[in-house]
Amino acid sequence: MNKETLNFQTETKELLNLMIHSIYTHKEIFIRELISNASDALDKLKFKAITENEILGEDNNFKIEIFLDSKEKTIKIIDNGIGMTYDEVLANIGTIAKSGSKAFAQAMKDAKKNTDELSIIGQFGVGFYSAFMIADKITLETKSPYEDTGVIWSSNGEGSFTIEKVAKEIRGTEITLHLREEEETEDSNDEYLEEFKIKDLVKKYSDYVIYPILLEVTKSEEDEETKEKVETIEMEKINSQTPLWKKAKSEIKDDEYNKFYQGKFHDWTDPLKTIHFKVEGNLDYTALLYIPSKTPMDFYSKEFEKGLQLYSKNVFIMEKAKDLVPDHFRFMKGLIDSPDLSLNISREILQQDRQLKVIAKNLEKKIQRELEKMLKTDRETYNKFWKEFGINIKGGIYEEFGLHKDKLKDLVIFSTTFSDEMTTLKEYVERMPEEQKNIYYVAGESIESLSKMPQLEGIKEKGWEVLYFTDKIDEFAIKALGEYSEKTFKSIHEAGEELTSTDDKKILDEVEKDNKDLFEKIKEILGSKVSDVKPTTRLKSSAVCLTSGSNGISFEMEKLMAEMPGENPMGPIKADRILEINSNHELFKALKSIYEKSPETLDKYAKVLYSQALLIEGFKLEDPMEFANDMTALIIEASK
Repeated sequence: MNKETLNFQTETKELLNLMIHSIYTHKEIFIRELISNASDALDKLKFKAITENEILGEDNNFKIEIFLDSKEKTIKIIDNGIGMTYDEVLANIGTIAKSGSKAFAQAMKDAKKNTDELSIIGQFGVGFYSAFMIADKITLETKSPYEDTGVIWSSNGEGSFTIEKVAKEIRGTEITLHLREEEETEDSNDEYLEEFKIKDLVKKYSDYVIYPILLEVTKSEEDEETKEKVETIEMEKINSQTPLWKKAKSEIKDDEYNKFYQGKFHDWTDPLKTIHFKVEGNLDYTALLYIPSKTPMDFYSKEFEKGLQLYSKNVFIMEKAKDLVPDHFRFMKGLIDSPDLSLNISREILQQDRQLKVIAKNLEKKIQRELEKMLKTDRETYNKFWKEFGINIKGGIYEEFGLHKDKLKDLVIFSTTFSDEMTTLKEYVERMPEEQKNIYYVAGESIESLSKMPQLEGIKEKGWEVLYFTDKIDEFAIKALGEYSEKTFKSIHEAGEELTSTDDKKILDEVEKDNKDLFEKIKEILGSKVSDVKPTTRLKSSAVCLTSGSNGISFEMEKLMAEMPGENPMGPIKADRILEINSNHELFKALKSIYEKSPETLDKYAKVLYSQALLIEGFKLEDPMEFANDMTALIIEASK
């Protein structure tokens, strides 16, 4: 048949230009689309061969081949799949946005054929046209086993194409891309003629296409006799073919999981936990998830992006599908592969957000169950996980207005005065004595400093357990949680009445009454720095401490607020400070004596006492020079 020049059947030159230049985010996508089309062609042939053995002939070695020609500046992609007839070329290539793949897949479903071995990737004919992003001319030569002749189709992407029948014996399709010469100001297309670039793109997008992808490569070797460099040309397989996640779990060793993780997600350590499962139903998908053993270096930077890799039928679609994991599980790495995703025309984003939400909901439940199981059966591994990512779980409790707090509260563990082992809230409550009504905690920078807090003395004497909060986020989390098992959280700085016995209360009332002027004088000296000064019996060996009032702001929250950038229009946020003096301590007797003998010197003692309490709480002194001068003066006076 003579060569014909035809216009695209229903579309205009402007529409074609729009598709070439606007639909795809990256030019490199062309390699994924053309390889996907080739894979489709092989799938169709494989399906046809089930009932038509003769269709294969002697060529049953399925493959996809790539040839690069830097001199001619061409890329060829060849498959020995089903090919196309003349009419099919007109229908599928001559009409934009029409594809034989979707119709083929639907036909198989209608026939109730077993399609488990097939992987129809292409859903849109426009994938073929992505090649015009780098090519100013495309030639397609194809032959169907149902026709004796082949077909050559050619176009420069300007709204028309040529087509003719030609003599051709070999079944399949050969696509030749004539690379466009870019302007100097634009990215050159020459990089796609480099072997390493094609290998990299195939590894990224098409590594798990089930057919071998062969690239013609030039290798240089030294001749053993002449010692000269000799170049040889050979076909090198550049894809893995079988994705690890598609294998049965029983067939995969831990070492395989670990090596895949390290290579895929660029980590030099083995993952802490591997989660591999498959879901079948209205929405089929396979998940291969990992919990890293170490926090990524950029985890707390602005550059870090959460999300899982997304595949559809082994073909890479998206690097970071952010909606697949909630923020409190943002540390998860892995991938999802689903044949049921409704992708948009460029296969770069999803058309149906509902599908992603269904998968995300199931993933969250699965991760939750795995962590709960780890906490219950492998505490050592869970402790390692908590050290790296526990702050995310605690953050999840108060984020989104506490939406996830009920799910996450039993995953939280804290250090405690009970033992060197960390404890869950459930374990804490189960150990509580009957008379203890609150869950007590103390917040600060380190367990070492917190364990020396004077406020702990009275609580420890009663045999009550105290949780150590050493992350700045801890108090925000428990404030959002509110209570656990009908037990409220209470800072040891707020504890008071419940630690004081009836007899002690009587003693304190008498002490306060008898020394009313002393306490009022100290409060007058300290002014607005404290809301009250009073005696206490909660302290044992310590002389003084600060406790917080009832305004809901703790000392640690005050420190955190002070570190935040910007100024609060309402002024600094401060906790109420109550100075408590141990009425049984020698210091209290000394204060009484000083006040009785020389009340004019009480000023320095009161300020030093308050500064001492500030230092115990980890606050910076408001006036270090004044503190130093007062201490110097008191030492000099004591030596006289």
